[in-house]
Amino acid sequence: MRGDALKASAPAVALGATGLITFGTLSATMMQALDTTIANVALPHMQGSLSASQEQVAWVLTSYIVASAIATTPTGYLANRYGVKRIFLIAVAGFTIASMLCGIASSLTEIVFFRLLQGIFGAALVPLSQTTLLDTYPPEKQGSAMAAWGVGVMIGPIIGPALGGWLTEYYSWRWVFYINLPIGIATFFALKAALPDSEPRRSAPMDFTGFLFLSVAIASLQLMLDRGQSLDWFQSTEIMVECGLAIAAMYLFVVHTMTTDKPFISPSLFKDRNLVGGLVIIAMLGVVLFSTFALLPPFLQRLQGYPVITAGLLMAPRGIGTMIAMQISGHILSRVDARLPILVGMLLLAYALHWMSNFTADVGAQEIVLSGMVQGLGLGFIFVPLSAVTFSTLAPEFRGDGTSLYSLLRNVGSSVGIALAFAYQDYGTKMAHSVLAENVNAFNPALIEYVNSSNGLNGVNALLGVESELQRQSAVLGMLGDFHYMALGVLCAIPMLLLLRPGKLGQSSHDAVMD
Repeated sequence: MRGDALKASAPAVALGATGLITFGTLSATMMQALDTTIANVALPHMQGSLSASQEQVAWVLTSYIVASAIATTPTGYLANRYGVKRIFLIAVAGFTIASMLCGIASSLTEIVFFRLLQGIFGAALVPLSQTTLLDTYPPEKQGSAMAAWGVGVMIGPIIGPALGGWLTEYYSWRWVFYINLPIGIATFFALKAALPDSEPRRSAPMDFTGFLFLSVAIASLQLMLDRGQSLDWFQSTEIMVECGLAIAAMYLFVVHTMTTDKPFISPSLFKDRNLVGGLVIIAMLGVVLFSTFALLPPFLQRLQGYPVITAGLLMAPRGIGTMIAMQISGHILSRVDARLPILVGMLLLAYALHWMSNFTADVGAQEIVLSGMVQGLGLGFIFVPLSAVTFSTLAPEFRGDGTSLYSLLRNVGSSVGIALAFAYQDYGTKMAHSVLAENVNAFNPALIEYVNSSNGLNGVNALLGVESELQRQSAVLGMLGDFHYMALGVLCAIPMLLLLRPGKLGQSSHDAVMD
């Protein structure tokens, strides 16, 4: 029965249309992934232009993150109910128009509202892109399709800060949003021309109660993670309320799902072993995958003094390594056990993070580039096989729900990872400062000699210089602790590969389902 379901054909795609569909899906993925990071570097410029405080302008990011997380969950239902093509085109058009509105916004209220719209429409782009490619390509070519799709997902966050910094410095922060207009228009017409009309796969009514519980849980969790650091975590009443809401709403969602006849997310979805294994692994890896992208720009710019564009160029080799590994892994998936390249990728990623945990405040550009290249190779070897094997045995009618959950857990994992990384960096910085400061005393001959080398006011300046360097070294040590625990986290995720079915993709995915 499941084997027959897997063989159910997707809408027929003309040979010449495959290229347009691939272009449309990849540009949609790149556009959404790019927008998750490109606006970050423009926040100080927005703050001055919109006359907002630092906490107020942070809602430009928070509104997008929360709206995107909530809107990801119903993507599968909407695609099944109204057809993939219709929802895809609405999402692309809505995201493009919302981007334009963000660019012309004249007040903080306007841009926060338009960013909410951008997050709502953009949430569907990544899961629908993945679903479309899986439906378009036959099983034996899905590895290569996932490799191309993975490039869009991974490259966007890597080049986002550098591109955003360049646009902001040489043009205006508004171009951070205007850049989506030509991409969005080209994507819309490519998909409209080439993507075949798809019939609704399921027409069951939507479980609004389950959706409400899940939305409250996700929104509360994202708000807690995004605002926790600035509000001192559980010292804040707001954070405690958000944590309580997240736990209570998730409990109600699980109970409701197990007791209702037609739940928002069908429990039968989790009967697929590869899907469950893939969701567990991507959630665990999401904690460490994107935390590095959040930690390195401040390290390069504030602690090493690189301008934003140079810092972006130093991080670019991660993207090169990722693209190389994705192309290799995409082409070998039909010949090797899919778990093997994932294992290689995890080991490379753990090695790169261990390497980075031994950086110093004066680490050279060459070491940053080489470690980044190794990290990129590891990410590429993980992401493509994991994406392909997760859906290799999933029936087509569940792909929309499956890809939505996959994107949701990856995003939630990354939010958890970034929050933990910054929280531990803050803690590690304070601990390192207290230890290093013990050596700043009248009994340290090296310090006395340094201070006495200057006279009068210069001696005071020397002490100020010591304190400045003390803070710099403490911040570096706090960040290195993050990399150390990330490496351990990747190694701890390796046993989860046993959850995945052994086998080569394309050749044996149907047989694996029949086992």
